[in-house]
Amino acid sequence: MNDAKLKMQLSCPMPKLDFDIITLGHGSGGLLTNRLLDSGVFELFKNEYLDKRHDGAFLNLKGPTAFTTDSFVISPIFFPDSNIGELAVNGTVNDLAMCGAIPEYLSLSFIIEEGLSMEEFWRILVAIKFASERAGVLIVTGDTKVVERGKGDKIFINTTGIGKIHPKANIDISRVKIGDKIIVSDNLATHGIAIMSVREGLEFETDILSDTRNLNHHVSTLLDKFGNQIHLLKDPTRGGVATVLTEIARDSKLGINIFQAEIPIEEQVAGACELLGLDPLYVANEGIFISIVNSDISEDYLLKLKSLEGSYNASIIGEIVKDHNGQVVLTSEIGGKRVVNMLVGEQLPRIC
Repeated sequence: MNDAKLKMQLSCPMPKLDFDIITLGHGSGGLLTNRLLDSGVFELFKNEYLDKRHDGAFLNLKGPTAFTTDSFVISPIFFPDSNIGELAVNGTVNDLAMCGAIPEYLSLSFIIEEGLSMEEFWRILVAIKFASERAGVLIVTGDTKVVERGKGDKIFINTTGIGKIHPKANIDISRVKIGDKIIVSDNLATHGIAIMSVREGLEFETDILSDTRNLNHHVSTLLDKFGNQIHLLKDPTRGGVATVLTEIARDSKLGINIFQAEIPIEEQVAGACELLGLDPLYVANEGIFISIVNSDISEDYLLKLKSLEGSYNASIIGEIVKDHNGQVVLTSEIGGKRVVNMLVGEQLPRIC
């Protein structure tokens, strides 16, 4: 666990409770529900909107606004250096950032399986607090339900996010054009392999940690400097980089060339992918994003991106071309070429 996360855990000791596990009664809406929420949610996430404890939040929104929602069903719910709570916040914050928005508010809903320990639930709540504070967003409303044993898998989380569009943002697939450069912000496949290492009991010389992080500050910094020279932003979560790029090629009706030698991947992650028979291009990521930018600013953009925490391995991996419209073509390190298709089925289920 990194120092910031450890500090957050230590600063939020679990309160003394008269129950050790969550029961069906905690989802009744009555006394047990109130005790559950009072002992954690309302105190941890305290703010002027949530403190009203109303059925919803009253927000004053002005100007272009982005709105997104996502559900998280990852297994296992705890994985190297993170858990489902941090992932839920980061995932929704990042979806807003990819729209060119500045995330401001989140809703937070839990579906909890009867029998989840309060210690586990508390760790998830603290991770949510850490992630929301780091992203600079407020949790303003939410919901809690409890289902019978065997009807869930410990806990599912739904988050919905709202944020104002950055004044310099103009993110749209229609703006992608021939000559644009494709930039990935950091190493591929780290999150997916971190999850698989836990599931399969794999051991490596050093721990492979999930790359989950909020990307909104990175995006805001880049928009401040480069504005509408940034044509498209995408986060390659389920389906990985390959699926995102094939969607872009299909929707833009343009071709994409990418180059294997330029694709950043950590050595141990690459080795794990080979061991498991996985193509890292299709493995899920939770802390990187793809930018498609005007070629004139691509080198400056890359330098700026590499100066930001968690993007030191950013790389220009390809470009938009007029050939093979609607397809992505990969040039291998030895010069061979192959078409990269969209992922069929689920390579790694329950990854986010």
